[in-house]
Amino acid sequence: MISNSVTNSLSVTTFQTLKEKGSKIVMATAYDYAMARTIRDTEVSIILVGDSLGMVVLGYENTLQVTMEDMVYHTQAVRRGALYNFILADMPYMSYHISLEETRKNAARLVTSGKANAVKLEGGSPARIDAIKAIIDCEIPVCGHIGLTPQSINKLGGYKVQGKTQEEYDRLMDEAVLINKAGAFMLVLEGIPEALAKAITETVSIPTVGIGAGRFCDGQVLVFHDMLGWSEFLPKFVKKYAETGKNMTTAINSFAKEVKEGTFPTREQVYYPID
Repeated sequence: MISNSVTNSLSVTTFQTLKEKGSKIVMATAYDYAMARTIRDTEVSIILVGDSLGMVVLGYENTLQVTMEDMVYHTQAVRRGALYNFILADMPYMSYHISLEETRKNAARLVTSGKANAVKLEGGSPARIDAIKAIIDCEIPVCGHIGLTPQSINKLGGYKVQGKTQEEYDRLMDEAVLINKAGAFMLVLEGIPEALAKAITETVSIPTVGIGAGRFCDGQVLVFHDMLGWSEFLPKFVKKYAETGKNMTTAINSFAKEVKEGTFPTREQVYYPID
């Protein structure tokens, strides 16, 4: 287990060492104080404040409506719940697309106001490579993200596996190499064939973290709600490790039943003049 001590021992160099040693990196999402407290003392290496909060917390259809204000607010809450963990925050849609000046300012907000340790952005186009370099020039670590990039669903035509054709395979390999050269400390691979993820992982010097990218990445990430059985729809790559959603529904119904029957509260839950 990697200790998340008050000295915040986890850093970008830690993850590089884990890759070199062949030790797996574990990443999980959190979006508020309670989730962060749940994760903070586990063997999770990185807490990701993902823009997936738009769907699993805010009820949006996709991630495109998530704002910088949303991301800063939720990153702050996660930091309060996990004071000494390594926190990675997503840069939301259009926060790094307009100009390099805006890109720098938005990344800095997530670090200075949100208290994140690093930021993540999607894509490997020349413009995205420039954005990565600009943020790193501000001394902020950057994690790349290629493959199925949720902020590009309109361009991709939905949540579709990427890299299945030779053209897509070659493009994603090239993007991974360029992101590596740009100075990113990590690369998320989402929704791509396992063979491609393996080839990328063996090619780049930085750690790769997969989500729907097979077994051979340097680490894996899952959404909090998916792994704990809170989500209504689960992609093929998700494994549910608990059915907390059903358990919570059962517990709440038990409370409602006892209230209606008059069996709650009991004497144990009542205050008296002399206890």
